[in-house]
Amino acid sequence: MNVPSRPTSPAEPVSAEGVVAAGAYVDGRRVANIAISEASSWRGKPGHVVWIGLHEPDMALLSAVQKQFDLHELAIEDANHAHQRPKIEQYGEALFIVARTAQLIEGRIAFGETHIFVGEGYLVSVRHGASTSYTPVRERCESCPRALARGEDYILYAILDFIVDNYSPVLESIHDEVEGIEDDVLSKPLSKAQIERLYMLRRDLLRLRNAIGPLVEVCRRLEHDELAMVRQAMQPLFRDVTDHVRNIQERIDSMREVLAFAFEASLLVGQAQETAVSKKLASWLAIIAIPTALAGIYGMNFKHMPELEWEYGYFMLLGLMLTACTTLYLRFRSVGWL
Repeated sequence: MNVPSRPTSPAEPVSAEGVVAAGAYVDGRRVANIAISEASSWRGKPGHVVWIGLHEPDMALLSAVQKQFDLHELAIEDANHAHQRPKIEQYGEALFIVARTAQLIEGRIAFGETHIFVGEGYLVSVRHGASTSYTPVRERCESCPRALARGEDYILYAILDFIVDNYSPVLESIHDEVEGIEDDVLSKPLSKAQIERLYMLRRDLLRLRNAIGPLVEVCRRLEHDELAMVRQAMQPLFRDVTDHVRNIQERIDSMREVLAFAFEASLLVGQAQETAVSKKLASWLAIIAIPTALAGIYGMNFKHMPELEWEYGYFMLLGLMLTACTTLYLRFRSVGWL
């Protein structure tokens, strides 16, 4: 269903605080830094591409961008509320793409979103939450005008590839920590703090997998579907991004399996140590039980106990205790209980 774009009043105040960069490009070279209010006129010039980067813009700024490029109302609503799953939607000749970003902050994975509007002669990226600045993407593209001259779909590829590449530092940090836990788990049971950390890592990895999983379908559509804004020559590049995402998924699954093994191995090590302690306690209890039983019998003070009047009864009893305790000790030692 087509919903008409909401008109923006010319007098509506527009905040420039959310604008990271806005430029016009010809043949891959920046020819001007532009204001949002000039974007439509620059876009309309033959061979020009407008690239705008926004960071957590307010609704006034989004409305101004909507007016310049005639963006769909539903896409603008999604861009204003950063709680979207990765997806790709087509509105006429324009595309609206959502991708999830991730950063490791204080040992936990923090998530953000990037919303991308792509149409003839323009690309607008909107960042929300935890995300690395796309300035390096712009600088890298500008350093290679020949590649940037390919147009809007190349800029889209460069941003998506940058987003996927930035999953790797997060996974590398977690991988180093997972290896440390794996090294400790076989030498001693994990502490309560380590078990809690292990659980949080598994949960964060699951959240990361759920966040990037739909991105495979986004890249698949960019790779295979006949989308107006994606030229056939660019499809192999999006196939490369798809492969990177799948590789990230495999690494996440592998680390979650290692963490599950570490948890199970820690339980087994703990149970083995508890069993060893139980064997030692049972062995010593058995040894102590013999003198305790004999001492208990002869401590009952009955009148008619013949051994009490025997001259060597005391020494015989001590010898019996020592012999029995020594025999049990050597037996338990031979079977590894002591």
